[in-house]
Amino acid sequence: MATLVSAIPLFSAVRDAMFLSGTVSALDQPTPTMRRIQLRGPRLKGLTWTPGQHVRLQVAGFRESVVRLRPRDTLRTYSIHQTDPDAGTLDLVMFDHGVAETPAKRWAATVSVGDKVTFTRPQGNFVVRPDAPHHLFVGEETASVAFAAMLRSLPAGAAVHGVVEGEPGATPLPLAHGVTHVQRAGSAADSTALTDALRALDLPDQPGVAYLAGEARTIQRLRRILTDERGWDRRQIVTKPFWTPGRTGME
Repeated sequence: MATLVSAIPLFSAVRDAMFLSGTVSALDQPTPTMRRIQLRGPRLKGLTWTPGQHVRLQVAGFRESVVRLRPRDTLRTYSIHQTDPDAGTLDLVMFDHGVAETPAKRWAATVSVGDKVTFTRPQGNFVVRPDAPHHLFVGEETASVAFAAMLRSLPAGAAVHGVVEGEPGATPLPLAHGVTHVQRAGSAADSTALTDALRALDLPDQPGVAYLAGEARTIQRLRRILTDERGWDRRQIVTKPFWTPGRTGME
């Protein structure tokens, strides 16, 4: 029977297959409410991913989370903003919702250049469907990180429509293909600015593929507008709920 010691290499192999690590090499603020964290390391060289995918980042110690009976505090999901496989870097952009202290918020506020970070390999199917007749992007600030990567991956001549909602006076994350920005009043969870903007969009008669991301309940309302008012099939709509008030892990 194998001992624990002899099994350690197996555990290490499983860990390496599931997780990557890097060192924080740069920090900056692309907008007042967003913090870019660049990770660098030899295991990030040659990294492959599909724009729109995310990683699960370790924001709290596993042992500490278990002791506090909150093991789900250990990992949080973040969209990849961009990578440089030649330099071995990966950029994440984190949005501050302005809510009470959470493990993810504490981590983002205290992380420093030189810190070592552990995270999963890129994963997820919230990605562009290249064969779509046209592409529709709708979401708020939390969606803009994934949208930025997805929009950069589309050719210059791609048919793109979209709208991203933000706080009044906020600086939006730059997006390609002329996606429209609108402002809201109050919380994104209660805003009607995004649903009103979607209704106002001049879309082709033929449905394309829609990418809806951000606050969970808002996504449901956006999807109903497309299916009930625009006649889209649910199979033509790709959704990614990033957060909703009061739900652990989706703060």
